[in-house]
Amino acid sequence: MNHLMSGFNEIKAPLFKQFSDEQLQEIHFASLEILERTGVILEFPDAVKMLKKAGAQVSEGNRVRIPSHLAEWALRTAPKRVVLCDREGNRVMPLEGRKSFFGTGSDCLNILDHRTGERRKAVLADVVDAIKVCDGLENIDFVMSTFLPWDLPQETMDRYQMEAMLSHSRKPIGFVTPGFEGCVDCVEMAEAVAGGQEALRCNPFIACYINLTADLRHNKDSLQKLLFMAEKGLPTTYTPTGNRGALAPMTPAGAQAHINAGNLAGLVLSQLKCEGSPFIWGGWGLHMDMRTQIFPYASPRMRGLGAASAQYYGIPFFGLSGCSDSKVLDGQATAEAALTLMVDVLSGANLIHDLGYLESGLTGSLELLAICDDIIGWIRHYMQGIEVSEETLALDVIDKVGPEGHFIDTEHTLRHFKEDWYPFLMDHRTYEGWEAAGGKSINVRARERVEQILNGPQTEILSAEVQKKIRTIIERAEVDKG
Repeated sequence: MNHLMSGFNEIKAPLFKQFSDEQLQEIHFASLEILERTGVILEFPDAVKMLKKAGAQVSEGNRVRIPSHLAEWALRTAPKRVVLCDREGNRVMPLEGRKSFFGTGSDCLNILDHRTGERRKAVLADVVDAIKVCDGLENIDFVMSTFLPWDLPQETMDRYQMEAMLSHSRKPIGFVTPGFEGCVDCVEMAEAVAGGQEALRCNPFIACYINLTADLRHNKDSLQKLLFMAEKGLPTTYTPTGNRGALAPMTPAGAQAHINAGNLAGLVLSQLKCEGSPFIWGGWGLHMDMRTQIFPYASPRMRGLGAASAQYYGIPFFGLSGCSDSKVLDGQATAEAALTLMVDVLSGANLIHDLGYLESGLTGSLELLAICDDIIGWIRHYMQGIEVSEETLALDVIDKVGPEGHFIDTEHTLRHFKEDWYPFLMDHRTYEGWEAAGGKSINVRARERVEQILNGPQTEILSAEVQKKIRTIIERAEVDKG
């Protein structure tokens, strides 16, 4: 797995921006105004003390108004690139510029079972299957747990999710924990795999996904995790909710300024805790559909706005795409997955998650994940752009073949035909060829692809010594919670 050779080192397709540079600057100034005038509520006294010491105004115990100069300082000190490694410490995911990398999400309550077609509650075995499938798909760059395992105690399930990710994939990991203690335990597990705290800090293969209560209300557990990860020198994806019409203004510009203010508050804290700590910008501006009271995942209105802000700041962005609001694997699901993926990549999102999600994030589908793998291959090929040179113009070849010849047997065709994109699931055969091969829909082919991966060679397991260390951490957590 060598993602540095994926063709994303040099992107020739144009950058798509919903906002102009002038509008992005205006939104930035609005975000600074929100921080100074309205402020944020921080439900962790240590975070309040840090900001007060740095010059912020504190009222009502934990309402903090952050001066603009602190936000501007934090933007200067935060890294413009964050590199994630694989389990062996190879630096495979440079989150920088417009390079995009893809993975699943973390918290689906349900699974659309590819074997039975049943929508049911997910269990730990589904988490393991999802990780194995991610590990086996060429265009899936990182893993997350995908599902919440309902067959485990809710207080310790995050440790089991982390054990599964560490055991069944070599790819970088995005992890989520409901509480702060789980974050500490998961980092300790990763340190056991890496060979120690310093080894993990130098070549991090994990990033903690932190969700906030609201853009301007940061809960205790999220702040504790942010400061802990910053002190460790490990990446976080800090993600305000940004729910337009509910927890943020309905208008896209106001919602983006609101989201940016929440991100800037977290950025300031991370840099105050440890200057230069890696920070990944999050927040997507999901909106409340006033007809259904649902927050649709694939709505177009805010798509690309968060990436535009992160590009403006020069900070890696945590995107959300490859997902759908459909309840089943149908035309809506594949269309929304493709549209959202294309927009995220064109907008410059770096770490793109929630691939394979259905039902507005409530259900996961391994079949849709396999289809997304093909879609990403298409997008990656498109984003390489077209080379114009003496070799590619092929004037001598054209002259030699002449008006009545063909190019099938030329050396030029032989040199270049493998540069085209050849899909794994999407079908390019004739109708007769497709029918002779079984006449299978892409849904069926995706289901077979998933089973092929699950029944094929698996990632080498961890050493017995490391497995024992991880299991000891889980057992300790169970005792503490018991």
